[in-house]
Formats: sequence, C-alpha cells, structure tokens
Amino acid sequence: MSEVARRRFLQGASVLGVAGVLGTGQASASSRYHWLSGDHHTHTQYSYDGMYTIEQQIRGALRHGTDWLVITDHGHASHEAHSVEATAADIKRAQRKFPQLLLWHGMEWNVPGAEHATLFLEDCRDEAGVLRDFERQFDWRLNGQEASSPANEKKALDAVRWLQTKIRNGTMKSALVFVNHPMRNGRVAPHELRNMRDLAPDIVVGMEGAPGAQGDGDPLRGPGGHRGGYANSPGSNSYAPYPAEAYKTYGGFDWMTAQLGGVWDSLLAEGLGWWITSNSDSHFNSRDTVVRVPEPGDQFDLTGKHLDPLDAGPPQVLPPYVDFYPCEFSRTVVGASRRTRGAVMEGLRAGRAWVSHGGLVDDLQFGVYASGGSATLGERLRVRRGSDVTVLVKARLATRPNSAGFIPRLRRLDLIKGAVTGLASLETLSTPHVKVERSYEPRWHYAVFTHTFRNVREPFYLRLRGTDGNRGAFEPQADTPGAANPWEDLWCYTNPIFVEVR
Repeated sequence: MSEVARRRFLQGASVLGVAGVLGTGQASASSRYHWLSGDHHTHTQYSYDGMYTIEQQIRGALRHGTDWLVITDHGHASHEAHSVEATAADIKRAQRKFPQLLLWHGMEWNVPGAEHATLFLEDCRDEAGVLRDFERQFDWRLNGQEASSPANEKKALDAVRWLQTKIRNGTMKSALVFVNHPMRNGRVAPHELRNMRDLAPDIVVGMEGAPGAQGDGDPLRGPGGHRGGYANSPGSNSYAPYPAEAYKTYGGFDWMTAQLGGVWDSLLAEGLGWWITSNSDSHFNSRDTVVRVPEPGDQFDLTGKHLDPLDAGPPQVLPPYVDFYPCEFSRTVVGASRRTRGAVMEGLRAGRAWVSHGGLVDDLQFGVYASGGSATLGERLRVRRGSDVTVLVKARLATRPNSAGFIPRLRRLDLIKGAVTGLASLETLSTPHVKVERSYEPRWHYAVFTHTFRNVREPFYLRLRGTDGNRGAFEPQADTPGAANPWEDLWCYTNPIFVEVR
C-alpha cells in the first residue's frame, strides 16, 4: 500500500480498524489506560480566601464529570493551627460518601522564595500530621521566607528533601508537587524549576500550563479583569529577565507554556520530563448561587474555617466569582492503569496526560510507533538511527454542549517537534529548535491523522496543541484585560513524547 493510500485508509478507519493496522502500536497502548478527568488545585472554606464546604466542592465537581480531585487549601498560620485535622475528617467522610470520586487531602504550598505549588501524598501514615508538619516548617506564610533569595530558595529545596526522607523511611509511598500559576507574579525563576526538578524528578514533576480563575477577564465581570488573575507586573521578588509580555496569559495559558520555543520547550529540550496540567483554582465559581454568609471579622483567624455558605438564589457574576468548578472549564485528563489514587498519581508522574478548556475535544490520543515499539504521552520511544517513526493522532471532537451551552469546534491541531539538545544553563528561557511540523484540520466528529518522520538521525520530542481558532489566528494571542471571555478562545495541549535515537 502506498503512503498516500495508507494515510487515506487510516483517516477513514474506525477505532477497531486503526488498532488492527497498528497491531501493538498506539491504539492498543492507549486502551490499557483509564482516561480520567480531574483537578489538583481547589479550595474550600478552610482557605482564608475560600468559601465552599468540601461536600459542595465535590458535588460541583461531580456535576461536571470529575473523576479525581485534590483539595488544596492555602498554607496559613490559622490553617496550620486549626484546619488540617478538620479538613482530614471532612475528606474521610467524603471519601465514604462519594466512592466514585478519587479524592485527596493536599495543600497549596507557599514555596519559599517562589510562588504557590500543589502538594499531595500517596499512602501516607498520619497524612494530616505530615501535611501539618510540612506546612509549619516550609510554608512562607508561616516562616516569613517569601522574598526571592538564595537562602529562601535553599529552604524550598530542603522541603523537597524532607519529602524524600519521608518516602525513604516508609512514612508515605510517594508525593507529587506541581508549580501553580508560574508566571502570575514572575517569582519562579527558571533555575528554581530546574533545581527542584533535578533534585527530585519523581516528586516535582511539572507546572500548571494554564492557571485557574479563567473567568477573571470576561467582560461580564466589568473592566480591568485579567484571565487567570494575571494582573501583576514585575515586583521586587520577580525574576528580572522575564519580559513584560510574560505576565499575560495567551488563550488562557501561561506564557511559559503558550510560547513556541519558550520556557516549557527549553525544559523539554533537555530530554527530561516536565509536565503541564490545567486546573480550576476554584474559590468562588462564576454564576454560582452560593454565597458566603456574614461572619465575624476574625472568624477564620480564630477557627481556620469560614462559616458554611448558603444558596442565595441569583447567579453571582461579579468578582470574586471568577473561577469555575473542577472540570467545568479546565480539565487534566490522565491515563491511569487502574481507577485508583495511586494509579492517577503514577500517570501524572509519568506525564501521561493532556489538558483542555471548554470541552474543546472529548478525547485526544497521541502516540508514535516504529519497528522498535510504541510510546504514548510522557513515554520514550527508542529507535535505531535511520529508522522511520510514525505519529498517530486520534481526536474525538465535541458532540454535546459544554458547560456554557454550546458545542465547541476544534478547527486545528498542530504537531509540534522540538530537538533534544541536552542540558542547558539553569537560566535558559527559550530554545530555537522548535517548530510546527504539521497542522491538521479536523472535518468530522472523529478524525485520525498520521505523519511519518523518515530516516531519523537525532533525538527529538513531539507534542500537540489545538484551538477553536475563534480569534482569527492559530498562534496563541495575548488575552486582553477586561475583554477575554474564556469560552471564546479555547485550546488543548498534550504532554510530549520523546524519541531517543541510538
């Protein structure tokens, strides 16, 4: 069969037909996993700036198809003193009441010398006690180590070493850390990302490719809002080399992720895993009817908990109601070998995930294969120099209305290729060896695309991004303050696949 005929056949094939053509390739590899949608960055009444009960947050998440969820209330003196054990008790009750949801008790760590990060644990003895000890020792809201300085950056690395010790001594099986909204304040320098990754690549595994608070730039909220809450300009703790445009979102995604050949690509060019996610950062959710009740001004300081909110009736649209429920707008879809918390953590650690906004696609499968085998998201395909490597992309487009009431349309998928050039300077912000290798325009609800790299000689990685193209451009554009309705500019991204050549 000629290459043209083969491609036409694959494009018209059913899922079963594609699996038959590839044999042990990507189609069968993907079928080994449960693809589960979730969110690792959410808040409740146990955050100083939150509102929802844990059960309210869970019920909202389940309404939007959430399979896994991490509760990550902020580190804070009152939280450490009063909230951790109470949160643990509420989560244990919720785990019994909602067994269909994989639920964790995590925290949002105020990283010394940097920004926020999600932390959650696997199979931990005395989980509440470990989280509380970590917060007491290593959260900058408790110890005053907010400023960007070598001493505070060392404290952040000491925190990661502390987690490593807890794993080695059997206190817990594993831990995961994701850097949240990395460019909101510009406090996370590229050397901090690399230092934490290099110290503990099985713990500090990635960052939010897209922040929460996606409704903040919607004109409905009034003037001045910024999508993702990215309203900040450089400050005293910001990394000086970041340009002014780095403090914006692009189609809702962080500058580090959205810029072709930018910070994310510079990390991947080292040939090491660094994965992206997309989350709600849910505090007050757009158009919700739940409101915080009047309470004494020192309520949270004294108890570490806001009073239970009430359903007030009319939908709330003005700030602070700029977030969404988990999986209402943003979702991280993880390939898990089993429907368990440990398997979801393993999938996240492996980079076996893709992210989407606004229900842009129902399903997105991406793999590469050669005579030496196959690989999917986050994995490595090892081939001999001179081999051919074929890419298979399968996209199932949206066929049902999303949470905003319309069916989005995926207008383009880009296959992006980047060269693996080896370890870079700790301060590297970009790489020139990245390009859009090929673009696809889906024409049916289910689309299959292939592309073959002939006679490969050097290592590289591949990733996908897709867009609805509503802004008239297929490169992510900077979001305009006060005029960035998130539902009108939708994107999806995959984590990479590495091809190693020997």
